[in-house]
Amino acid sequence: MDSFALLLAATLNAGTVLAIAGIGLLINERAGIINLGAEGMMLVAAIAGFATAVSTGNDWIAFGAGALAGALMAAAFGVLVIWLNTNQVASGLALSLFGAGFSAFVGIGFVQAKIGERTQYAVPWLADIPFIGPAFFRQHPMVYITIALVIGVAWFLYRSRAGLVLRAVGESPESAHALGYPVRRIRMGAVIVGGALCGVAGAYISVIYTPLWVQGMVAGKGWIALALTTFATWRPARVLLGAYLFGGVTMLQFHLQSQGVDIPSQFLTMLPYLATIVVLVLISRNAGWIKANMPASLGKPFFPGS
Repeated sequence: MDSFALLLAATLNAGTVLAIAGIGLLINERAGIINLGAEGMMLVAAIAGFATAVSTGNDWIAFGAGALAGALMAAAFGVLVIWLNTNQVASGLALSLFGAGFSAFVGIGFVQAKIGERTQYAVPWLADIPFIGPAFFRQHPMVYITIALVIGVAWFLYRSRAGLVLRAVGESPESAHALGYPVRRIRMGAVIVGGALCGVAGAYISVIYTPLWVQGMVAGKGWIALALTTFATWRPARVLLGAYLFGGVTMLQFHLQSQGVDIPSQFLTMLPYLATIVVLVLISRNAGWIKANMPASLGKPFFPGS
């Protein structure tokens, strides 16, 4: 039971990274923008957050640095695809490649650096409950903030006027423009917010999840977060559920290894990516279901006045 509690705790920790990034990308896509640069943004944010944590010893300032790095990269992407009308897929891939190279260059001096002693968090009283406490109530506050964030984004999208406008821009930017809404500015805002959240996810990886810096340490989590938005059919609650599912698969490899299960380590390492492919294949079999849930203008450029 203790081992299973630790597995659940690790699942929440791993799923938090995917949930934050997935929610950011969902906001992008709800506005009609596909940003394939999540991996690059998360890598740059990871080194920005880690360097800040090493210098200040403060997790929250590190998260802010990561959010700023992600937002700046997303803003550059937004200028390219929203105002200059470059191809969204090509621009996103270029952003991802740039982020991988830039983070590797900047992070050379931080490979051996270490963050100060970590604070052990626990929810008073609840953390002492057998099994439940170790599994759910000894997490970093960002885990609980992420759950609140998902609830807040769901309320924003489906219960607020601003959320309705954002979804309208993603469904029919021409109609939103005809009603007087600044479609490009709304899309730009969504892209920057999405980039900032990807930045927080990247900083979480290097500061909390694995408190160190290693080149390429995001290890495909940005791509999994992109797949997660499709898996969740662009619904915030499903993003959170999917994030914990993929997080659990990721942590299962370490759990099985610790239990002495005789399975090749290479197979266990590929489990998260195999699960991603299987889920996408199963979803893609029902094209009508995806089309019914996908924002109608996703990936399509918008030309005011055309």
